[in-house]
Amino acid sequence: MSLSDGLIGSAPQAAANGDLIKDTTTETFMADVVEASAAVPVLVDFWAPWCGPCKALTPALENAVRAANGAVKLVKMNIDEHPQIAGQLGVQSIPAVFAFVQGRPVDGFMGALPEGQVKAFISRLLGDAAPGADLKEVLEAADSALVEGRAEEAANAYASVIQQDQENLHAIAGLAKALVELGDLEQARAIIAQAPEGASDNSAIASALSAIELAEKAAELGDVAEFIARLDANPADHQARFDLAMALNARGDREAAARELIEIVRRDRNWNDDGARKQLIELFEVWGAKDEATQEGRRLLSSVLFS
Repeated sequence: MSLSDGLIGSAPQAAANGDLIKDTTTETFMADVVEASAAVPVLVDFWAPWCGPCKALTPALENAVRAANGAVKLVKMNIDEHPQIAGQLGVQSIPAVFAFVQGRPVDGFMGALPEGQVKAFISRLLGDAAPGADLKEVLEAADSALVEGRAEEAANAYASVIQQDQENLHAIAGLAKALVELGDLEQARAIIAQAPEGASDNSAIASALSAIELAEKAAELGDVAEFIARLDANPADHQARFDLAMALNARGDREAAARELIEIVRRDRNWNDDGARKQLIELFEVWGAKDEATQEGRRLLSSVLFS
Protein backbone atom coordinates (compact mmCIF):
# COMPACT_ATOMS: atom_id res chain seq x y z
CA MET A 1 0.00 0.00 0.00
CA SER A 2 1.37 3.41 -0.99
CA LEU A 3 2.08 5.99 1.70
CA SER A 4 -0.16 8.37 -0.23
CA ASP A 5 -3.24 6.12 -0.20
CA GLY A 6 -6.45 7.28 1.48
CA LEU A 7 -7.09 7.69 5.17
CA ILE A 8 -8.97 4.61 6.36
CA GLY A 9 -9.25 2.59 9.48
CA SER A 10 -7.72 3.15 12.88
CA ALA A 11 -4.53 2.19 14.68
CA PRO A 12 -3.82 -1.48 15.26
CA GLN A 13 -4.58 -2.36 18.84
CA ALA A 14 -1.60 -2.42 21.14
CA ALA A 15 -0.90 -5.84 22.56
CA ALA A 16 -0.46 -6.28 26.26
CA ASN A 17 2.52 -8.58 26.03
CA GLY A 18 5.21 -6.77 28.01
CA ASP A 19 8.52 -6.67 26.15
CA LEU A 20 7.46 -9.33 23.63
CA ILE A 21 5.24 -6.97 21.62
CA LYS A 22 5.47 -3.22 22.10
CA ASP A 23 5.27 0.18 20.42
CA THR A 24 8.35 2.33 19.93
CA THR A 25 9.26 5.91 19.13
CA THR A 26 12.21 7.63 17.51
CA GLU A 27 13.64 8.23 20.98
CA THR A 28 13.25 4.64 22.20
CA PHE A 29 14.12 2.88 18.92
CA MET A 30 17.75 2.38 19.90
CA ALA A 31 16.86 0.55 23.10
CA ASP A 32 13.74 -1.26 21.83
CA VAL A 33 15.27 -2.49 18.57
CA VAL A 34 18.99 -2.01 18.07
CA GLU A 35 20.07 -2.98 21.59
CA ALA A 36 17.33 -5.57 22.10
CA SER A 37 18.25 -7.37 18.86
CA ALA A 38 21.60 -8.30 20.42
CA ALA A 39 19.68 -10.88 22.47
CA VAL A 40 16.93 -12.04 20.10
CA PRO A 41 15.79 -11.00 16.60
CA VAL A 42 13.40 -8.03 16.65
CA LEU A 43 10.74 -7.48 13.98
CA VAL A 44 9.92 -3.83 13.35
CA ASP A 45 6.45 -3.23 11.90
CA PHE A 46 6.15 0.17 10.21
CA TRP A 47 2.46 1.12 10.03
CA ALA A 48 0.10 4.11 10.01
CA PRO A 49 -3.45 4.68 11.26
CA TRP A 50 -4.81 5.10 7.73
CA CYS A 51 -3.34 1.83 6.40
CA GLY A 52 -5.95 -0.90 5.98
CA PRO A 53 -3.49 -3.72 5.17
CA CYS A 54 -1.57 -2.77 8.33
CA LYS A 55 -4.61 -3.69 10.38
CA ALA A 56 -4.79 -7.03 8.57
CA LEU A 57 -1.12 -7.78 9.17
CA THR A 58 -1.01 -6.86 12.85
CA PRO A 59 -2.86 -9.93 14.24
CA ALA A 60 -0.85 -12.25 11.99
CA LEU A 61 2.40 -10.72 13.23
CA GLU A 62 1.37 -10.83 16.87
CA ASN A 63 0.15 -14.44 16.67
CA ALA A 64 3.33 -15.56 14.92
CA VAL A 65 5.54 -13.80 17.46
CA ARG A 66 3.63 -15.32 20.37
CA ALA A 67 3.93 -18.75 18.76
CA ALA A 68 7.72 -18.32 18.66
CA ASN A 69 7.71 -18.44 22.50
CA GLY A 70 10.12 -15.60 23.10
CA ALA A 71 12.56 -16.45 20.31
CA VAL A 72 11.68 -13.21 18.52
CA LYS A 73 10.16 -9.85 19.50
CA LEU A 74 7.84 -7.44 17.70
CA VAL A 75 8.16 -3.65 17.85
CA LYS A 76 5.61 -1.42 16.09
CA MET A 77 6.34 2.09 14.85
CA ASN A 78 3.68 4.57 13.70
CA ILE A 79 5.36 6.35 10.77
CA ASP A 80 2.93 9.27 10.90
CA GLU A 81 4.18 10.13 14.38
CA HIS A 82 7.75 8.90 13.89
CA PRO A 83 8.79 9.09 10.20
CA GLN A 84 12.54 9.48 10.66
CA ILE A 85 13.57 5.81 11.06
CA ALA A 86 11.33 4.67 8.20
CA GLY A 87 12.88 7.34 6.00
CA GLN A 88 16.39 6.23 6.90
CA LEU A 89 15.51 2.65 5.98
CA GLY A 90 13.98 3.69 2.66
CA VAL A 91 10.43 2.60 3.50
CA GLN A 92 8.17 3.74 0.65
CA SER A 93 5.06 1.62 1.23
CA ILE A 94 3.45 0.00 4.24
CA PRO A 95 3.01 -2.28 5.98
CA ALA A 96 6.75 -2.88 5.94
CA VAL A 97 8.47 -5.28 8.33
CA PHE A 98 12.22 -5.28 9.00
CA ALA A 99 14.05 -7.95 10.98
CA PHE A 100 16.93 -6.70 13.12
CA VAL A 101 19.66 -9.05 14.35
CA GLN A 102 22.69 -7.84 16.29
CA GLY A 103 21.66 -4.25 15.73
CA ARG A 104 21.33 -4.47 11.94
CA PRO A 105 18.38 -5.01 9.55
CA VAL A 106 18.98 -8.40 7.92
CA ASP A 107 15.69 -9.28 6.22
CA GLY A 108 12.13 -8.06 5.75
CA PHE A 109 8.96 -8.01 3.69
CA MET A 110 6.22 -5.63 2.58
CA GLY A 111 2.48 -6.16 2.45
CA ALA A 112 -0.10 -7.96 4.55
CA LEU A 113 1.09 -11.56 4.43
CA PRO A 114 -1.05 -14.40 5.82
CA GLU A 115 -0.06 -15.74 9.23
CA GLY A 116 1.45 -18.91 7.75
CA GLN A 117 3.87 -16.88 5.63
CA VAL A 118 4.78 -14.71 8.61
CA LYS A 119 5.57 -17.84 10.61
CA ALA A 120 7.70 -19.16 7.76
CA PHE A 121 9.56 -15.83 7.64
CA ILE A 122 10.29 -16.10 11.35
CA SER A 123 11.44 -19.70 10.95
CA ARG A 124 13.93 -18.66 8.28
CA LEU A 125 15.07 -15.79 10.45
CA LEU A 126 15.72 -18.16 13.35
CA GLY A 127 17.54 -20.62 11.11
CA ASP A 128 14.88 -23.32 11.25
CA ALA A 129 14.84 -24.37 7.62
CA ALA A 130 13.45 -27.87 8.12
CA PRO A 131 10.22 -28.44 6.18
CA GLY A 132 7.30 -29.05 8.53
CA ALA A 133 4.05 -27.64 9.77
CA ASP A 134 5.01 -24.06 8.86
CA LEU A 135 5.57 -25.03 5.23
CA LYS A 136 2.21 -26.75 5.16
CA GLU A 137 0.55 -23.58 6.39
CA VAL A 138 2.36 -21.49 3.78
CA LEU A 139 1.34 -23.88 1.00
CA GLU A 140 -2.28 -23.79 2.12
CA ALA A 141 -2.21 -19.99 2.16
CA ALA A 142 -0.56 -19.94 -1.28
CA ASP A 143 -3.16 -22.32 -2.71
CA SER A 144 -5.96 -20.12 -1.39
CA ALA A 145 -4.36 -17.00 -2.82
CA LEU A 146 -4.00 -18.64 -6.24
CA VAL A 147 -7.63 -19.80 -6.29
CA GLU A 148 -8.79 -16.33 -5.23
CA GLY A 149 -6.84 -14.64 -8.02
CA ARG A 150 -4.01 -13.18 -5.93
CA ALA A 151 -1.31 -14.64 -8.18
CA GLU A 152 1.55 -12.40 -7.07
CA GLU A 153 0.93 -13.19 -3.40
CA ALA A 154 0.73 -16.90 -4.23
CA ALA A 155 3.97 -16.76 -6.23
CA ASN A 156 5.83 -15.15 -3.33
CA ALA A 157 4.54 -17.78 -0.92
CA TYR A 158 5.45 -20.72 -3.17
CA ALA A 159 8.90 -19.22 -3.73
CA SER A 160 9.44 -18.96 0.03
CA VAL A 161 8.73 -22.68 0.37
CA ILE A 162 11.12 -23.53 -2.45
CA GLN A 163 13.84 -21.55 -0.67
CA GLN A 164 13.52 -24.00 2.22
CA ASP A 165 12.73 -27.15 0.24
CA GLN A 166 14.01 -27.01 -3.32
CA GLU A 167 12.36 -30.32 -4.26
CA ASN A 168 8.88 -29.50 -2.98
CA LEU A 169 6.78 -30.42 -6.02
CA HIS A 170 3.66 -28.79 -4.62
CA ALA A 171 5.46 -25.45 -4.39
CA ILE A 172 7.19 -25.83 -7.76
CA ALA A 173 3.92 -26.58 -9.52
CA GLY A 174 2.12 -23.81 -7.67
CA LEU A 175 4.77 -21.23 -8.54
CA ALA A 176 4.62 -22.24 -12.19
CA LYS A 177 0.82 -21.83 -12.20
CA ALA A 178 1.07 -18.46 -10.49
CA LEU A 179 3.57 -17.32 -13.12
CA VAL A 180 1.16 -18.45 -15.83
CA GLU A 181 -1.54 -16.30 -14.24
CA LEU A 182 0.92 -13.40 -14.22
CA GLY A 183 1.67 -13.94 -17.91
CA ASP A 184 5.29 -15.03 -17.50
CA LEU A 185 5.22 -18.31 -19.41
CA GLU A 186 8.97 -18.40 -20.01
CA GLN A 187 9.73 -18.22 -16.29
CA ALA A 188 6.99 -20.77 -15.58
CA ARG A 189 8.70 -23.27 -17.87
CA ALA A 190 12.06 -22.48 -16.27
CA ILE A 191 10.63 -23.28 -12.83
CA ILE A 192 9.22 -26.60 -14.03
CA ALA A 193 12.58 -27.42 -15.64
CA GLN A 194 14.17 -27.18 -12.19
CA ALA A 195 11.95 -29.93 -10.79
CA PRO A 196 13.71 -33.18 -9.80
CA GLU A 197 14.10 -35.92 -12.40
CA GLY A 198 10.93 -37.93 -12.85
CA ALA A 199 8.71 -35.16 -11.48
CA SER A 200 6.64 -35.10 -14.67
CA ASP A 201 4.76 -38.11 -13.28
CA ASN A 202 3.57 -36.01 -10.35
CA SER A 203 -0.04 -34.85 -10.78
CA ALA A 204 0.69 -31.29 -9.60
CA ILE A 205 3.61 -30.92 -12.01
CA ALA A 206 1.55 -32.41 -14.85
CA SER A 207 -1.24 -29.93 -14.10
CA ALA A 208 1.22 -27.02 -14.15
CA LEU A 209 2.61 -28.18 -17.49
CA SER A 210 -0.92 -28.32 -18.86
CA ALA A 211 -1.52 -24.77 -17.66
CA ILE A 212 1.61 -23.59 -19.46
CA GLU A 213 0.69 -25.41 -22.67
CA LEU A 214 -2.86 -24.05 -22.59
CA ALA A 215 -1.58 -20.52 -22.13
CA GLU A 216 0.89 -20.93 -24.98
CA LYS A 217 -1.85 -22.20 -27.29
CA ALA A 218 -4.17 -19.41 -26.25
CA ALA A 219 -1.50 -16.81 -26.98
CA GLU A 220 -1.56 -17.96 -30.60
CA LEU A 221 -5.33 -17.57 -30.92
CA GLY A 222 -5.50 -13.81 -30.49
CA ASP A 223 -8.76 -11.91 -30.05
CA VAL A 224 -12.14 -13.58 -29.57
CA ALA A 225 -13.97 -11.42 -32.11
CA GLU A 226 -13.04 -13.69 -35.03
CA PHE A 227 -14.46 -16.77 -33.33
CA ILE A 228 -17.65 -14.99 -32.29
CA ALA A 229 -18.16 -13.83 -35.88
CA ARG A 230 -17.69 -17.38 -37.16
CA LEU A 231 -20.21 -18.70 -34.65
CA ASP A 232 -22.72 -16.00 -35.60
CA ALA A 233 -22.42 -17.20 -39.17
CA ASN A 234 -22.52 -20.89 -38.23
CA PRO A 235 -23.41 -21.97 -34.66
CA ALA A 236 -22.34 -25.52 -35.58
CA ASP A 237 -18.72 -24.44 -36.19
CA HIS A 238 -17.38 -26.45 -33.27
CA GLN A 239 -13.75 -25.58 -33.96
CA ALA A 240 -14.59 -21.89 -33.70
CA ARG A 241 -16.41 -22.53 -30.43
CA PHE A 242 -13.48 -24.59 -29.14
CA ASP A 243 -10.99 -21.84 -30.04
CA LEU A 244 -13.29 -19.27 -28.44
CA ALA A 245 -13.28 -21.29 -25.22
CA MET A 246 -9.49 -21.41 -25.19
CA ALA A 247 -9.24 -17.67 -25.81
CA LEU A 248 -11.78 -16.95 -23.07
CA ASN A 249 -9.80 -19.08 -20.65
CA ALA A 250 -6.63 -17.17 -21.52
CA ARG A 251 -8.46 -13.93 -20.68
CA GLY A 252 -9.42 -15.34 -17.28
CA ASP A 253 -13.11 -15.90 -18.08
CA ARG A 254 -13.17 -19.51 -16.94
CA GLU A 255 -16.92 -19.80 -16.54
CA ALA A 256 -17.54 -18.67 -20.12
CA ALA A 257 -14.83 -21.01 -21.42
CA ALA A 258 -16.46 -23.96 -19.65
CA ARG A 259 -19.89 -23.04 -21.03
CA GLU A 260 -18.61 -23.00 -24.61
CA LEU A 261 -16.97 -26.41 -24.28
CA ILE A 262 -20.08 -27.84 -22.64
CA GLU A 263 -22.14 -26.46 -25.51
CA ILE A 264 -20.00 -28.45 -27.94
CA VAL A 265 -20.58 -31.58 -25.85
CA ARG A 266 -24.30 -30.88 -25.86
CA ARG A 267 -24.39 -30.41 -29.63
CA ASP A 268 -22.01 -33.20 -30.66
CA ARG A 269 -20.41 -35.39 -27.99
CA ASN A 270 -18.30 -37.22 -30.59
CA TRP A 271 -16.80 -34.10 -32.20
CA ASN A 272 -13.03 -34.39 -32.54
CA ASP A 273 -12.98 -37.73 -30.70
CA ASP A 274 -14.76 -36.28 -27.63
CA GLY A 275 -12.23 -33.45 -27.69
CA ALA A 276 -14.41 -30.82 -25.99
CA ARG A 277 -15.10 -32.96 -22.92
CA LYS A 278 -11.46 -34.03 -22.68
CA GLN A 279 -10.31 -30.42 -22.89
CA LEU A 280 -12.81 -29.42 -20.23
CA ILE A 281 -11.53 -32.12 -17.87
CA GLU A 282 -8.00 -30.86 -18.45
CA LEU A 283 -9.11 -27.33 -17.60
CA PHE A 284 -10.72 -28.57 -14.39
CA GLU A 285 -7.40 -30.14 -13.40
CA VAL A 286 -5.52 -26.93 -14.17
CA TRP A 287 -8.01 -24.69 -12.36
CA GLY A 288 -8.16 -26.94 -9.32
CA ALA A 289 -11.06 -28.64 -7.57
CA LYS A 290 -11.79 -25.64 -5.32
CA ASP A 291 -12.19 -23.17 -8.16
CA GLU A 292 -15.79 -21.98 -8.60
CA ALA A 293 -15.54 -22.43 -12.38
CA THR A 294 -14.52 -26.06 -11.89
CA GLN A 295 -17.37 -26.76 -9.50
CA GLU A 296 -19.99 -25.09 -11.69
CA GLY A 297 -18.51 -26.61 -14.84
CA ARG A 298 -18.66 -30.13 -13.41
CA ARG A 299 -22.29 -29.58 -12.45
CA LEU A 300 -23.24 -28.33 -15.92
CA LEU A 301 -21.27 -31.08 -17.66
CA SER A 302 -23.01 -33.73 -15.57
CA SER A 303 -26.41 -32.30 -16.44
CA VAL A 304 -25.56 -32.55 -20.15
CA LEU A 305 -24.02 -36.02 -20.01
CA PHE A 306 -26.69 -37.62 -17.86
CA SER A 307 -29.81 -35.78 -19.01
